[in-house]
Order: sequence, then structure tokens, then C-alpha cells
Amino acid sequence: MSRTFQETALHRMVHAQADAVDRLAEADLRQAAERLADARRVLLLGTGTSQHAAELGAMMLHHAGVDARWSSAAQFARWGAPLRSDDAVVVITHTAETAFALRCREQALAAGVPTVSITGAGTADWAESVETVAKEQSETYTVSYTAALTVLAGLAHRLGAGQYGPEQLHRTAEAVREACREPGLDAVALPARALAVIGAGPWGVTAREGALKVREAARILAEGYESELYLHGSAVPFGAADGLLLLEPDADPDGLTAALGAAAAAEGITVGTLAATPAAAGLPPVLAQLPLTVRLQLLAGRWAELRHQNPDVAIVGAWAKTELWALGAP
Repeated sequence: MSRTFQETALHRMVHAQADAVDRLAEADLRQAAERLADARRVLLLGTGTSQHAAELGAMMLHHAGVDARWSSAAQFARWGAPLRSDDAVVVITHTAETAFALRCREQALAAGVPTVSITGAGTADWAESVETVAKEQSETYTVSYTAALTVLAGLAHRLGAGQYGPEQLHRTAEAVREACREPGLDAVALPARALAVIGAGPWGVTAREGALKVREAARILAEGYESELYLHGSAVPFGAADGLLLLEPDADPDGLTAALGAAAAAEGITVGTLAATPAAAGLPPVLAQLPLTVRLQLLAGRWAELRHQNPDVAIVGAWAKTELWALGAP
């Protein structure tokens, strides 16, 4: 007999996120922030979910007046420009095992530039590491993502972005709790074939992260797009068997996200919307992504249950071979 979603590790991890945000809101990040403070450029690097954290982290550091750039760890490790003496690097790797993230860390240390690693608790004995939460119990990662974003918000606050202080992070934790209690997913229909998730700006990053969770947990073809990218060709293969999920369309200053929803409906595509819940209203846009991401995680878990999939085991078969995952390791 298949388990219910409430019996999965994914469910436990999703519901651990609010407490993790509350705890990390008070973390002492002085030393980590000092490593970044004098850099002319800060590079944030990660893979998959950690890359999405790097993207949002760069946005938060921009609000502190930092020249922050993000890159996938693989892109930087293989083809990135040489590090400059006035650079600093932030490596995001929950397991401290991801091959290309390890290469990026080694390159940063070899170049002698200030380095901060954001890792899971007890996963690495690294002097520069900021530890977040214990290792994920589900292969569909959730709490490590919100925890990394909380640390990045704290670093941005230390570097001058007032909107990411402890008070706002505690408000974010309450919005995460509300999302767990009342995710507001009943109107989001399970597609017969594929799902596209779209949003603008930080909501575009959340679209990609949410789609990744749906793929991992429910094994549904799902893609996340910045709204403008969806317009430029990506919408072409979607039809009546598919769904389109709009993230906070009212936050798109040009109205494009909502207009794409109207166009999709005219083409027979089922369109759903996730807008901010009451507790998330008024949060800075990047912090508003945390409760929204939790809702998408819960959607992934709900659909996994409907499809009789195990959301805790995402990588199987040839995709799980050790030698495949070791490629790119230093």
C-alpha cells in the first residue's frame, strides 16, 4: 500500500521550514559577512536548487549595494573567468558533496579569495562554512533551500540591506506556517501531460524551483519560466492537455504574466494562479518567495500522492549511478 503524503519525509521536511527560518533569523553571521564586506564583486555558485538560492541571494545582496553575480557551479567551474583578487565567493551546497560545487570551492580557496560556504549541519568540516539544517531526509529538497535563503538574507542584512533583518525573517516564518496550514491549492488542476510555471523577476526563479519539485516528487513533466521567456517560443508546445500556473501575476509591472494566462486560456490550456496569502502580503519580494515555494512543495507532494509516486526517492536507475554524479569532482 502506498503511503499518504503525511507519512513521507518530504511532508516532515516541508513542515520543518518555519522553525528553521525562525532559528536562522537569529544566527550569528558576523564573521561570514566580514569575509564578503570588502569584496568588489561577490559570486554566488550552486547547482540545481542551490543555484536557485544563488539567484535570489544575488538579488538580496544587490539590495545591500553589493555587486553580486550568480552562476551555476558547473558553468563557473568549467568556463568561468578567472577569479580576481578583489572577488569573494559564496558556495551553496547542502550535502558538501556536489561535484561542481566542490570544484568551485577549491578554485576559490586556491585563488586566495574570501570564501563562504553554506552547507547542511554536520556535512562538512570547513572553516568558512555556515551550517543550516540537518541533511535532508527526502531527495526532493525543501528545508535546505529555505534555510540557505534565510542565511543569504541575513548576510544581506549584515551588509546593509535593512529589509532582511530578523524581524522580517520572523514574519516570513509565520507566512511559511500559514502556507503549511492553508496552501490554497484546490484550484490548481493536475495536468494530463505537462505543467508550465511562470512568473516575473524573483517569481521566475520560484517558477523554476517549483517546477523542479513537481518533477522530482510527482514525476510530472514540469518546466519553470520567466514570463518573458515563456512568451518567446517556450509556450509553443503547450496545448489543451497541459496546465499553466501563474505566480503572483499582479507583481509583474508590465502585466505580461496575466496576459500570458489569458492567451493560454484562449488556446484551451488550463490556467491556475497562486497569489500571496495574507501573511505573505507586505513581505519584501524575495522573502515572499519562501512561503510561495512552500506552497509549490506541497503541491508537488499532493500530486505525488495522487499519482502513487514516492516523493522521497527522486533519482533512480542509471541516473543514480555513483560515477555519473562524480563527474566534475575535483
